[in-house]
Amino acid sequence: MGHAMNPSPRHVSVLSVEVLEFLAPQPGQVFVDATVGGGGHSRSLAERLIPGGRLIGLDRDEAMLELARPRLVDLPVTLVHAPFSRLRQVLDEQGIEAVDGVLADLGFCSDQMDDAARGLSFQQSGPLDMRLDPSVGEPASALLRRLNERDLADLIYRYGEERFSRRIARRIVETRRLAPIETTEALADLVRRCIPRSGARRHAIDPATRVFQALRIAVNDELGELETLLNILPNCLKPGGRAAIISFHSLEDRPVKIAFRDRSRWEAITRKPVQAGAEEVSDNPRARSAKLRAAVLL
Repeated sequence: MGHAMNPSPRHVSVLSVEVLEFLAPQPGQVFVDATVGGGGHSRSLAERLIPGGRLIGLDRDEAMLELARPRLVDLPVTLVHAPFSRLRQVLDEQGIEAVDGVLADLGFCSDQMDDAARGLSFQQSGPLDMRLDPSVGEPASALLRRLNERDLADLIYRYGEERFSRRIARRIVETRRLAPIETTEALADLVRRCIPRSGARRHAIDPATRVFQALRIAVNDELGELETLLNILPNCLKPGGRAAIISFHSLEDRPVKIAFRDRSRWEAITRKPVQAGAEEVSDNPRARSAKLRAAVLL
């Protein structure tokens, strides 16, 4: 793995108490953490599955699995390098027909965001990569070189919900004629120059935020991965099995909400998305946008 990581995870798992409440893991059960990240959720779930239980932990980022491994060494956890869209194949490979519970936390791990070599954040300059699995697909810089102006504008608008998408796409195309856009700093500066400094915007999020979100989603096919997970979940859970999904923006939350509304398959446990309380947000500001939805398979 080409990316250097901190020796121990900095990431703080969101909604940990609520995850345990709604998934209700019991000794002897088999659970899946579909997004291991720093291993916080994996550890709290696995502790409640003993004696006799087991946790299968997936992550498409191999560096995350290595980061989490020391936290889980004393627990019945099997870590697998795979995206959660391959959950059914992973269970087959493990000889597991169905599990009692599945958790998917769709947020980025703080350790990924804070690693400049990842290019996931514009807080520090780094290569414009953004891939969660650096061995698969093309980096964001290649996407910016390849797409035409219209496709770039559509991508930024659809995945970033950025109303200045056309202006930004035009500037990207103009700029890349002179030199490719290769760093997070270069892209963030370009985007900021495209956004009017109106009074309404002055106190809002950084103008680059939405564009970076759009590129991350596209590079990692995040919405396609989520759609696949939602489609295969019923074939991975036992009847009465529980699923919990934590999303961080409306593009993720909407398909989860729609899937769990299917009363022929699911009974929703959460009538509304569960969000972090003031104390958790104060301790961990990244929890502010987290939304948890949970359901029982009929």
